[in-house]
Amino acid sequence: MSLIYVSLAILGGIGVLSSLILYIVAKRFNVEENPKIAEIEELLPGANCGGCGKNGCHDFATACAEAKSLEGLRCPSCNDEIMARIASIAGLAPAAPAKPMVAVLHCNGTCENRPVKSEYDGPVSCHILNSLYIGARGCAYGCLGCGDCMLACNFGAMSLNPLTGIVEIDETKCVGCGACAKMCPRHLIELRARGPRGLRVYVACANKDKGALAMKECGVSCIGCGKCVKECVHEAITIKDNLAYIDYEKCKLCRKCESVCPREAIHAVNFPVKKEAQAAIND
Repeated sequence: MSLIYVSLAILGGIGVLSSLILYIVAKRFNVEENPKIAEIEELLPGANCGGCGKNGCHDFATACAEAKSLEGLRCPSCNDEIMARIASIAGLAPAAPAKPMVAVLHCNGTCENRPVKSEYDGPVSCHILNSLYIGARGCAYGCLGCGDCMLACNFGAMSLNPLTGIVEIDETKCVGCGACAKMCPRHLIELRARGPRGLRVYVACANKDKGALAMKECGVSCIGCGKCVKECVHEAITIKDNLAYIDYEKCKLCRKCESVCPREAIHAVNFPVKKEAQAAIND
């Protein structure tokens, strides 16, 4: 029995000694965190989306608390009021208001426009499907519809439309963090300026194949015909690799490009419905 007591005493002594050493080390190397960091972090959404360019909300709060200027530091989900409060906590001047951004999908290859040509029976992942073959709908540039972007979105702004088979973006929930754009293996999602009153014009296609092949792959693919380029007097549209692109910084939202596009590949968002179109809908 004495051996058992001795063993217990030794183990107990080791435990007490270890605890004492850990306590001394913790006290010796303790680094007190700036209290401003916690205050700033309370104002952040806690989504850790990385849209600010930092490794999560805590890292962003630390950067703001320790910065000499808030220029270049911006949480995409925080409005100007919250950023002003962060500046006040940090004791700095507020950064210049940032242009609100929103994600757009450069694809309109719905089930109707891009019929299913093969069946895929495997893991539901855009990255895996993209690495295996061209896709069930025969377009190497179209949305695969597996929803990797939805998993990346921490704000519930992404959803898959079961009728069209492609991803939809709810602009009322999108904060423009860019997590979905980073996740898409085909780089179909782009952050664009929300535009005045939410008005935007963009090319809903990413097909870089030549016209004849692009037309076979999708009913509304851009064929790089250049009609939109000729129509735009603001030089906002360029053609590269058989694909049109609209520069939102130069676009004046006149929608002339949309009216001349023979493929209906150019989309205008949040514009009032024209009287003729409304009449057709009513009929």
